[in-house]
Amino acid sequence: MAEIGKDIDKAKAILEKGGLVAIPTETVYGLAGNALNQDAVAKIFAVKSRPSFDPLILHTSDLERIHEFVSDIPEPLEKLALAFWPGPLTLLLPKKSVVPDLVTSGLDTVAVRVPDHPLTQSLLSALSFPLAAPSANPFGYISPTRASHVNDQLGEKIEYILDGGNCQVGLESTIVGMEDNQVMVYRLGGLDIGAIESIVGKVQVMAHSSSDPKSPGMLKSHYAPKKPFVLGDLEKLVPVYQKRGQKFALLSFRSAYPQLSVDYQVQLSPLGDLTEAAKKLFAAMRALDSLDVSVILSEQVPDVGLGKAINDRLRRAAAQEKEE
Repeated sequence: MAEIGKDIDKAKAILEKGGLVAIPTETVYGLAGNALNQDAVAKIFAVKSRPSFDPLILHTSDLERIHEFVSDIPEPLEKLALAFWPGPLTLLLPKKSVVPDLVTSGLDTVAVRVPDHPLTQSLLSALSFPLAAPSANPFGYISPTRASHVNDQLGEKIEYILDGGNCQVGLESTIVGMEDNQVMVYRLGGLDIGAIESIVGKVQVMAHSSSDPKSPGMLKSHYAPKKPFVLGDLEKLVPVYQKRGQKFALLSFRSAYPQLSVDYQVQLSPLGDLTEAAKKLFAAMRALDSLDVSVILSEQVPDVGLGKAINDRLRRAAAQEKEE
């Protein structure tokens, strides 16, 4: 398994040699490699078993360094960067030729962000290159929110995991770009749409893509457990599966089900706090997926604020067409 620690110098040395390191961010853990080194980028795709048509996000330490990799930042997007970086915001911008096509899946735009985590900020500041860093998990599976999640899934394939504790947001970054002078949200995430609209006005939210996505994280089926994941009305689903005699686990927003063992159910937030629910979502899905059950039953959360991003992940986990 991989070594887990807080040694930034060791992580830096591995990355400079073209190796991969798992890094913590405020959203989820990323599988990082030198974004300007095509061999390192190719290793990311290989370790994750990620299709090359799904582009990667480029991470760096501050807004000024972004200009090294992009040719232009439209004014509305620059306003968002100034307001929310470092933080769970990714911008889709026209790339410079220094960024390999493998990072962008051949697109002329690159997804960039400045993560908000002290360990990773220190690492990025010490590097002469940006990091390409998709979530540190096998492609299509639940994103990792602590170092042990990474080690469980990819520990035999990477050398080092930089341990930054539990992720504070727990959902991937919100991806924003522009088309025809309109601000577009390509992926719902840890930055609330309302916060974005308070800076740039009304935005348009893009539906997810089933193939050849314009930005990372747009695939229809993603963030999914290995067990079948059924999304619906738990008050109706529970009696149906009990009548079938089928062994199931339960992921609810706030309600506990006394007829089911506490070991087989998780409430994302008994107090109805969407921020808490977002932070717990992926860890809860992983825990239930490890149980001896044949199916996981779940429900949507209130579709407001961060609830929109949580519901997006729940719907994709339940999608029937699995993207491989």
